[in-house]
Amino acid sequence: MKIIDLRCAVIGHHPIVRIVTDEGLHGLGEVEYTKPYLKPWVLHFREALIGEDPTDVERVMLKIRQRGSFKPYGAAVSAIEHALWDIAGKAAGVPVYKLLGGKVRDKVRVYNGSIRKKRTGDRAEDYAADVKWMMERPENFFMVKQGISFHSNMKRSIPGFHYGVSQPPDYHGAMDQGPISERGMAHMLDCVTAMKDVLGDKVSLALDCGPGWMLPDAIRFARAVEKYNLAWLEDMLTGDYVPWVNPQAYRELTLSTTTPIHTGEQIYLRHNFKELIETQSVRIIGPDPADIGGIAELKWVAEHAYMHSILMAPHGTANGLLGLGALINVCATLPANYIAFEYPSASDPWWTDIVIGLPKKIVTDSMVDLLEAPGLGLDIDAEGAKKYLMEEDAGFFD
Repeated sequence: MKIIDLRCAVIGHHPIVRIVTDEGLHGLGEVEYTKPYLKPWVLHFREALIGEDPTDVERVMLKIRQRGSFKPYGAAVSAIEHALWDIAGKAAGVPVYKLLGGKVRDKVRVYNGSIRKKRTGDRAEDYAADVKWMMERPENFFMVKQGISFHSNMKRSIPGFHYGVSQPPDYHGAMDQGPISERGMAHMLDCVTAMKDVLGDKVSLALDCGPGWMLPDAIRFARAVEKYNLAWLEDMLTGDYVPWVNPQAYRELTLSTTTPIHTGEQIYLRHNFKELIETQSVRIIGPDPADIGGIAELKWVAEHAYMHSILMAPHGTANGLLGLGALINVCATLPANYIAFEYPSASDPWWTDIVIGLPKKIVTDSMVDLLEAPGLGLDIDAEGAKKYLMEEDAGFFD
């Protein structure tokens, strides 16, 4: 089997990768909806893939893996890797999880980071109402994640929240950072108290915090919330779109508190997790299969973390429904350090009409069933999707 084409179309803001073979099989991969600009970067790899056997996934990836980078530029490589596994599974007639060593669980646990409604504001009572709405949803999520501090609008809506540099709100990935004021710190603690008053011990609470914190503030806050038994504090020092890791600072933060510290969604390749894991710099890592370099890369990192007693909670909130297929397959194979992955819902309601292979009810009691169709288990209805294609992508499904 040979690859005869690599195509990419932006469908509903998601760059969708389609690898076509000479035997009529195709594979799909999906990039986060926040990165429509990556289409040319995906197509940049076309000449490297033509003529390769897509079922030799690792051999193909050896040609292109070094050409990715920290979020967002690892996403192009990652989506191509997903599409290769999709073809390999279809060629073998088995779901991808079988090719990754087989399942260790029959259902996969997820938590809510993506199913949201617009919050009424940034006051403590607004946060309380928001988690109440999440808690009462039919998915019965065991854990919800909320954005606070630099990962929320409170950095602008709360007067005098911090003393650092502020970025314009209209550019995704621009990072506010700096020392947090006493007023800002008190406001965040009020919000945590309000949310835990609602959730109690029935539903766990994780906080997506940054990046952008200075280490003294991160230590102070992590200690202050210890009594609430939070699931974790995520990306306080580095994180989303920050192209470095900073294990030494994370280690100091981790050793200063009993509140679990979490990071990893922006990190590309296992090599850049090495020091973070081996120095016990965090308690939980959260690589994204759509950014780290693919699902095999995520599995390697999970196994290494397991050997160092570090927990695993993969990121995935914006990965879309095809990205959900990748997450389900790889997380079915992960070791006992696995907590849950961040459930990616459809970025537009019509996605559920054009994605083939998902049950009508995807999440039940915070669990999703494995996808048993060959490959990643999902496909796109070409006829239904054509109305969402731009004119330049008219031949995407041919």
